[in-house]
Amino acid sequence: MKEKAFFCVALLMIIPPGVFAAPCAGRGADAPIEAELVELTKIWDPRLRGDMLAPAQAGAPHNAFTDLIRWKDSFYCVFRQGRGHVSSDGAIRVLKSKDASSWEPMALVNLDGYDLRDPHVSVTPDNSLMLLGGAAPRKQDNQAAPTGTFVCFSKDGQHWTEPRIVIEPGRWLWRVTWHNAKAYGVSYAAGKNMPYIDLLVSPDGLTYQQHAPNLFGQGYPTEATLRFDVDDTCYALVRRDRLEDQPSSALLGLSKPDYTKWQWHDLGADFNGFGGPNLIGIPSGHWIGAGRMHPRLRGDRLAPAQAGDGAHTALTYIDVKNGTMTKLLKLPSGGDTSYPGLLWHENLLYVSYYSSHEGKTSIYLAKVRINPKAAPDQK
Repeated sequence: MKEKAFFCVALLMIIPPGVFAAPCAGRGADAPIEAELVELTKIWDPRLRGDMLAPAQAGAPHNAFTDLIRWKDSFYCVFRQGRGHVSSDGAIRVLKSKDASSWEPMALVNLDGYDLRDPHVSVTPDNSLMLLGGAAPRKQDNQAAPTGTFVCFSKDGQHWTEPRIVIEPGRWLWRVTWHNAKAYGVSYAAGKNMPYIDLLVSPDGLTYQQHAPNLFGQGYPTEATLRFDVDDTCYALVRRDRLEDQPSSALLGLSKPDYTKWQWHDLGADFNGFGGPNLIGIPSGHWIGAGRMHPRLRGDRLAPAQAGDGAHTALTYIDVKNGTMTKLLKLPSGGDTSYPGLLWHENLLYVSYYSSHEGKTSIYLAKVRINPKAAPDQK
């Protein structure tokens, strides 16, 4: 307890007054809901599919960084494929399914000279699909390269416009969310020593302006997902990476229109380096998060029961009022894993993600039921 108290005091000493609106505790109270895994399907595995497809359709050794959407009565899953986690041949695979069980390859999007990464798919105000992702000018595998952002569009999910660089390498606009006919997203340093995030906005998905510069700059904030509530409140779930001795715990931000002033909540050490952060509000009014979790800090000095699981993809409950996050469910996963897409459809949460726990990195789809937690006298 003394160690925890000292950490909170030390954190408050280095953060300017008014930046955080909540105490630094990150585990939160017990969640009022439970998550039950109903079904898990491996929807893309090159070992199973590659030899049955034409070369342009075949898989690759590394498949990762997913997103998920439902459009025109079909499910669409997008992800990166390449020779490895960092390789010069990164391209974006687009899959389609009517029932979320049988999936058909629709397109493979690439751009000569660039490693395309971390695709995110959204529906534009004119009801087109928009694909946005990272673009790193990488000449060889495992080469360090600054990352920018590309965008392309489709009217049918199969034919896509030529990818266009909309954010030059060095700042990465990782994901956008459409709200009131505008695309909002957070950019971060991806190759330069500028460890802060900016809020960008666009009327068309192609041209972006700074809306709130230097949104947050303590530690190394990186990947961020924005979602809007029915009252127009914007929530941001942000990953932080390690920067010297500064915190690397995930952040929850919230802002009212016009989204220039933000309150921030530190979600605690259980969510250090929360990779591929995503969140979704469901009809019950609850908010579900997802991302990569790691063993607790100093886990190698603890007994296995204390150290927790290795790297894995997890679902969480986010208490947006109190600024806390609680783990709900570990999805079958391990090793190189995470970057979930989230979709609510017909009373189920659909979660796409990638994992290497069965060997090669493959793409999975989980169907999860969210239930209210029973009171103690009802169990």
